Amino acid sequence: MRSISPRGCVRSFGVGFLVVAAAYDLVIHGDLGDGTWPPAVAVLLAGLAAVLWPADRRPRRLTPQLRAAVPGAASLLFTTGMLLAGRTEVPFGPGEVLILLSLLFIAVRHCPRRWALPCGALDAVALLLLPVRYSGSLQDGVLLSVVIGLILVGAVAGFAGYLRSLDYRRTVAVGETRRAERVAIAADLHDFVAHHVTGILVQTQMARMMAARQPQDLDPVLAGIERAATEALASMRRTVGVLRDTGPEAADRRPVGDLAGIADLVDGFAGPGQKCVLHRDPAVSDDLPHEVQAAAFRVAQEALTNVRRHAADATEVTVRLARPGDRLEVTVTDDGRGGTQLPEAAHGGGFGLVGLKERVTALGGELRAGPRAGAGWQVTATFPMGRG
Repeated sequence: MRSISPRGCVRSFGVGFLVVAAAYDLVIHGDLGDGTWPPAVAVLLAGLAAVLWPADRRPRRLTPQLRAAVPGAASLLFTTGMLLAGRTEVPFGPGEVLILLSLLFIAVRHCPRRWALPCGALDAVALLLLPVRYSGSLQDGVLLSVVIGLILVGAVAGFAGYLRSLDYRRTVAVGETRRAERVAIAADLHDFVAHHVTGILVQTQMARMMAARQPQDLDPVLAGIERAATEALASMRRTVGVLRDTGPEAADRRPVGDLAGIADLVDGFAGPGQKCVLHRDPAVSDDLPHEVQAAAFRVAQEALTNVRRHAADATEVTVRLARPGDRLEVTVTDDGRGGTQLPEAAHGGGFGLVGLKERVTALGGELRAGPRAGAGWQVTATFPMGRG
């Protein structure tokens, strides 16, 4: 047997109380037998439909402004008609009061901005005129009822406005979070695809040179081009899939890397006449925080991509993962002298290291990049180890 949540119990009690109150109003008008029963039925039924119609079954044309305005206008017309006809002592009951307060809540919280004020004002005026319907003038007792009505209107409108502001803040926060996530995913896509495409360019140039001199050795180079292109397409497919997915699990499928992925980067990096090795301190474990591992992977990836762009003549590239004290240190060095024949458009705009620095410093780390003594370039990033 399914249990009912506390929220469901409160809602059920509220619905039942509102229906009973509306039924009491109908009993009052029915006992009078003076012709007020039909308009009272119309007002109460319109109000109950506007308030209690289930959201999942509500027609799309039944907008919040329509729900808030029509029953309120019906109540106001009922009161105005009685006053113009000179009728006094036309009763009103708790059902109509609760319905108008509920409609005011709907108007302030759910109506579009341009409709919230007129719809809310209509319901408030209809509520405040109920005592006048009974007495026909602003006597002392009626004036007190109007003051009480003003207090109720202010309380309900204030509470609804507060909830509306929370809804707005939540919407803005969700939008900013999604935007930040998409920017981060776009950066991921740039890192992955730039790495693979740069490799394709370098290996294509190598293949062109070997086609004339060493055609028998072309197959490994072409295989490397094929592998890099396949990985680039796979990265783009994964990233586009994440961008299309708005579910909460999307962030878990971002194409980020980890320390184990650095070994794959190193294995797939070296080309003919080039050596790329990984030295990993045994003290560097795989249980580091995920964000630290992802940032370390990005450092290695961007540094290796820059070797291809700016130091294609490097014969030895070294990636080191060390643990000096309570920090993780990632170092990428090469012995290149800046020899590259890549097209100018493939050199990049210098945004890679800027993005890396932001990523590293956001984790409390430090990034250093510069020439080595003698020849080559070195990139070093250090991160707090955190808790595994």
